[in-house]
Amino acid sequence: MEKIRQLLASYKTTIVLLLVYAFLMALATFIEKEMTTEAAKVMIYYSPVFFFLQFLLVVNFILTFIDHRFIKRRRWALTVIHFAFVVILAGALTTHVFGKEGTMHIREGETNNVMVMHTSKGVFKEELPFTLELTQFRLIRYPGSMSPSSYESDLRIHIDGEVREARVYMNNVLDLKGYRFFQASYDEDEQGTVLSVNKDVAGRNITYAGYFFLVAGFVLMFVTPNSRLNKLSRQLNELRRSAKLTAVFLLVTFSAGAQDFTSQAVFQAVQRNAVPVEHAAEFGQLPVQFAGRIIPMNTFSAELLRKIHKNNKIGRLNSDQFLLGILTMPQMWMQVPFIANSNEEVAKMFQLPEQHFAYAQVFDPKGNYKLLARVNEAYHKPESQRNEFDKDIIKLDEKINILFLLLNHKLLTLFPKADAPNDTWYAPGDDLSGIPEEDSLFISRSLPLYLSEVNRSLESGDWQQPNTILDSIAAFQQKADQAGHINPKKIRTEIRYNKQNIFSKTRTGYFALGLLLLMTAFLRLFKEAMWTNILSKVLVWGIFLVFLYHVYGMAMRWYISGYAPWSNSYETMVYVAWATILAGLIFGRKSDLTLATATIFGGIILFVSGLNWMEPQITTLVPVLKSPWLMFHVAVTVAAYGFFGISLLLGLSNLLILSVAKKETAMLHVRELSIINNMSLLVGLALMTIGTFLGGIWANESWGRYWSWDPKETWALITVVVYSVVTHIHLVRKLNNDWFFNLASVMAFASVLMTFWGVNYLLSGLHSYGENEGVSEVFVYLYAILFGVIVLALVSYRGYKKFKSQGSTSNFY
Repeated sequence: MEKIRQLLASYKTTIVLLLVYAFLMALATFIEKEMTTEAAKVMIYYSPVFFFLQFLLVVNFILTFIDHRFIKRRRWALTVIHFAFVVILAGALTTHVFGKEGTMHIREGETNNVMVMHTSKGVFKEELPFTLELTQFRLIRYPGSMSPSSYESDLRIHIDGEVREARVYMNNVLDLKGYRFFQASYDEDEQGTVLSVNKDVAGRNITYAGYFFLVAGFVLMFVTPNSRLNKLSRQLNELRRSAKLTAVFLLVTFSAGAQDFTSQAVFQAVQRNAVPVEHAAEFGQLPVQFAGRIIPMNTFSAELLRKIHKNNKIGRLNSDQFLLGILTMPQMWMQVPFIANSNEEVAKMFQLPEQHFAYAQVFDPKGNYKLLARVNEAYHKPESQRNEFDKDIIKLDEKINILFLLLNHKLLTLFPKADAPNDTWYAPGDDLSGIPEEDSLFISRSLPLYLSEVNRSLESGDWQQPNTILDSIAAFQQKADQAGHINPKKIRTEIRYNKQNIFSKTRTGYFALGLLLLMTAFLRLFKEAMWTNILSKVLVWGIFLVFLYHVYGMAMRWYISGYAPWSNSYETMVYVAWATILAGLIFGRKSDLTLATATIFGGIILFVSGLNWMEPQITTLVPVLKSPWLMFHVAVTVAAYGFFGISLLLGLSNLLILSVAKKETAMLHVRELSIINNMSLLVGLALMTIGTFLGGIWANESWGRYWSWDPKETWALITVVVYSVVTHIHLVRKLNNDWFFNLASVMAFASVLMTFWGVNYLLSGLHSYGENEGVSEVFVYLYAILFGVIVLALVSYRGYKKFKSQGSTSNFY
């Protein structure tokens, strides 16, 4: 029994249990992909083996707490954090055993008091101690869009002889006698509602208490002098006092290519006859309704050009000039090959150019649409059965349809109508039969008249008349916009945001300053001089100023959209870059190399965010994302990625030093960077853990369950577990060395990549809204990077063994 107890109290057992825990969760996500969610729950999540594993973790936490005398040694942070996990697991067990979860369906004018529960043992019904009556259901859409902004249920509650009124909508919960009602779905005819019902008072309270202790524990990690983070900080200061440390030079190069455009005479002609930039900018200021938002025409034209051409410019023309060119010279632009195509099979099948083709080329001499038969065939397949060809031809068909609507003046919804359903705006080519004659004449004639005057002005050079018509359209918009959707200040801000191209400039600044700081650190390696010290400080201040410009761009996007700018893949990448630079600035006070690598890494992330397959447009939020918990959950979680990215770069730097260094003093550099690496990991782990459980609170407040084993949230937990292992390997004597720790910090980043990208690409789940076209291309580079890391690990191990044989390595933990 004593041997069993010693085994259960061992740190080796902790690491083994955590690794098995992570493996089983990862396995379950793939079981869910290949089979069903219920299969994953039966085989893994709710299996006796998984419950026993969690029980062993709890026992291990308690025994290590007792044997290693955390309280006597005043390890308050560790004590509270480990206690928090025990409480959280206890809350999860309470929820599993005693919690109830079901649905309630009510039609307008009808009542219901029965909750339907679907479990692995069958379908059960439970009568509630009150009755709900649906008086009205409302589906609110974004103006001029079919996308839902909110769905709401007005309820009359019959309880204890009383009648109450209540409203339930997404992120607004109804609490009744321990039961919580959440807006889940609705009937297709919009005459009925589906509410999810949850009863879990004890489990929720225990779990939330665990979350509170968890946050408290991580706060103690930062403030108590005996915490591991502060111990590492003191070790770093002692190390620097004992030796003069320098940085190592890393060279990162990037190459960019540019694509040449066709030199056909027709394209040269449309460029020669382009609308002047100044007047195109005036046109770009007009408000237009698109995808549920009121945006400047400049944003509309930019999104249109990116969608169709996969670029921000076409030849010498900006997006506003491009849009006006199509509208004023449609016959010529139909001959210009500007529609992007990435599928060679499509190009060969329909005899189209491989990269870009013209609108006219998708029609045969008789005017028949070449793609029609294959498009219909693709649409008739279930979405899960569509291959790459089907998906690409559907995307091409969408581009052709957009141009068709644009050429027929049905896409530019420029004109509001006071009493229009859902505040819909109208385009000149729309059915205007329900609009007063005077307004309908203006809507149908003003744009064609304007385009006609633009053509005249291209010949005469006098732009007074087109400007006058633009003013009259703007005046009509202001008069008819009785709902007040036009915000001139936001329109001007969005145009300024579009023109400044902030994140592209920020990317360039990060690359340039980061590389210069690395070179400066390399020079200081050979000779300390006053000018290199001054240059280093100037570069650090330059990075800080670019960082402030980065913050300015995010603030502008926040103001324009009305929500925190980290709701989709593009915005999250921009935010990850920001968090990475922030982490670099925090730890850069201790190491120039840390700030330099962080700055370059931030530039790389912004470079990825600017690739063609990313979607930088500002969009509307789906109802479930309209929660204050979204801002906190995503902000904290993604900030963790920045610190994990710093650790990745520091780990790679140390492995590189071990691979190429000849002098024993190189181990001092490895030691310094390893301590900073460990500190960065601890901060990242704290943020990732808190952010993951903040996501649980968001889920619980939005749809009544704080954990559903969705693949995205499961992999977030796996990431927490993986980095917990990395930060605890120093407790195992045989693994407590510089080489293994740095290699582990590099390999652990694979869990971040899986959480951020891989889940959307390889798996499925509730978080699929973050998926982007082209994500698969990234994995080609990841495989190459993995091969490079393996080679580097083998070479660096030989270097480490050489230094170890010379007695120049030691454990610093």
